[in-house]
Amino acid sequence: MKRIAGILFLSGLALVVYPGCRKAYDPKIAAVTTNYLVVAGAINSGPAETTTITLSRTVKLAVKTSSTPVLYAVVNIEGDDNSSYTLIGDGLTGNYTYHGLTLDPAHKYRLRIKTTDNNKEYLSDYVPVKEAPPIDSIGFTIKSNGIQVYVNSHDPTNSTHYYRWDYEEGWRFHANYFSSYYSDGQEIVPRTPAQVIYTCYSDHKSDDIVLGSSAKLSSDVIYQNPVIFIPSTSEKIESLYGIMLKEYALTPDAFTFWTNMRNNSESLGSIFDPLPSNINGNIHCLTNPSEVVIGYVSAGSVQSKKFFINSGQLPLSWLPTLPYACALDTFLFHNRYGVNEVQQSLVPLPPSEIPVNAIYNGSPFPVGFTATVDQCVDCTLRGTLDPPVFF
Repeated sequence: MKRIAGILFLSGLALVVYPGCRKAYDPKIAAVTTNYLVVAGAINSGPAETTTITLSRTVKLAVKTSSTPVLYAVVNIEGDDNSSYTLIGDGLTGNYTYHGLTLDPAHKYRLRIKTTDNNKEYLSDYVPVKEAPPIDSIGFTIKSNGIQVYVNSHDPTNSTHYYRWDYEEGWRFHANYFSSYYSDGQEIVPRTPAQVIYTCYSDHKSDDIVLGSSAKLSSDVIYQNPVIFIPSTSEKIESLYGIMLKEYALTPDAFTFWTNMRNNSESLGSIFDPLPSNINGNIHCLTNPSEVVIGYVSAGSVQSKKFFINSGQLPLSWLPTLPYACALDTFLFHNRYGVNEVQQSLVPLPPSEIPVNAIYNGSPFPVGFTATVDQCVDCTLRGTLDPPVFF
């Protein structure tokens, strides 16, 4: 029998793992400072736009949550023309918002934060108001194993060059089986249209960092810049898929910051990947200038565009991999042992399984029902009956 040794490199330490060894190895790793302030979001200008700044703090790697929200801070947007706007916190998630903020492109703006959890004050650098050009189009290409969604954009004034996008995606999906019946606690009755739980919707806000640059091109054109890849087996493209894409114009410094963030969060994974780089943002702690603050504040207009993909546009051979392995069981009113399986399993509330269809076997009345577990017929366990707002 061969013995295989695996080596894991972590913070300069080599941990050698042998399958035959049972003694735990607990290396003494030096304590690392955490509790850094993380500032996420941008100052969005436009009467229909909402500026959302999210404040959180980093936690130790051993903690299950990736961050903790910073609540009850005082967050203001300040202009170099002495204008000031106070954002409203929700007291729950660390989100601070201001709706309908219209900024003057002739001036610069910054973010000031006063926290109550550590009584410190933070201030970003002044940044210009960057006007994002309209999104030309969104499209997709069919690959052998999925689809690549892309974006096209350009700036006729040749003054943007650095772009960032985020998105919200939504999709329509189905349960494995259509349930025509349900138990009301006394008997099995047909579902009304309002009680159908076969078709649902789900959505997701991106946490990807999507960037594009035309700085090395002769014209300010972005052509088929990748946004998201969706595998052919994904439930997202089973029926109807939609994406609401938002575009932001960046300064060169902001683009460098987001590039480093993307490299650190997405490129790492093996010892052959590039080492993490320092993420130098534009937010500083006035109370303690040596304190690390993670984040970069930008300001500007936002351009939005939505796009839909219907399953009829995709290869017929593509089938989604559903999250559950489902099968139908048969329940008869009386089996050969005289036990009323339907009454036992399908009528009590909650039933052990949900009825799907009636079994007649040539009889004018049902002699039983097929049924399966709830996750195989109830799409609301993984989504909602209402489509996303942008649908």
